[in-house]
Amino acid sequence: MDMVAYELYSFDEKNGVEFIGVLPERRKDPKRITKESVVNWGKMILGNHADGKKIFFKRITLDDMIGGGLGINISLSNY
Repeated sequence: MDMVAYELYSFDEKNGVEFIGVLPERRKDPKRITKESVVNWGKMILGNHADGKKIFFKRITLDDMIGGGLGINISLSNY
């Protein structure tokens, strides 16, 4: 089974797209895994700097990371 993680990005008009970080998925209960829970992690990392920014993410697996798939994809989940 591949390890799942999320690449998180923020966007605003001033700074454009900025990489926030990679969140490894550690939850065992899939019912707890929601778009909102992933985005909330990004907001927590940004803190006061989250105001006015859209946060979006791309779900990745360890295979994606090894294969060089760490690029931005426009069809990302967006909040």
